[in-house]
Amino acid sequence: MKNIRWWGPIVAAIVFVIDQVVKLIVTQGLGIRQLGDMMDVLPIFRLRFVPNVGVSLGLLPANSEAARWALVVLTVGIAIGVAVWMLRERNRADLIALGMVLGGALGNILDRVRLGYVTDFADLHFGEWSPFLVFNVADAAITIGVLILLVRALLVREKPKTPASVENVNA
Repeated sequence: MKNIRWWGPIVAAIVFVIDQVVKLIVTQGLGIRQLGDMMDVLPIFRLRFVPNVGVSLGLLPANSEAARWALVVLTVGIAIGVAVWMLRERNRADLIALGMVLGGALGNILDRVRLGYVTDFADLHFGEWSPFLVFNVADAAITIGVLILLVRALLVREKPKTPASVENVNA
């Protein structure tokens, strides 16, 4: 793909579709749709329905309709900011990371608008110890996208591109 500008929107669309399809499979196909419903998949992983009315780590719980819609407006604003950044970005890795963040945000926004909560279901645990809260595909994509952006911002130094005229002068 020659034009890298499409990488972000394509990744966002893929993440959004995968998130929504997996949520549908878990809640409708497997019937895990009420608080308390769960299914062990592996000794360290289970599917467990958790309606998340807050944002990451249960922060900013939206316990009323006004709070719910305020949270929708806040997350839509963040998604718009990510989309604008994506339109200006020229680096493929950053575009992919931004696409992951945007696709995940849109998946969770749709849940909150449609259902009033975000459907979380992935429960990674080691015995009784759970290092993470219950999450979903969108949450994982957002987290991975943000980590990629942070690693690239803090650890990766890109070489500045030299104009052809400077190269010819030095030759």
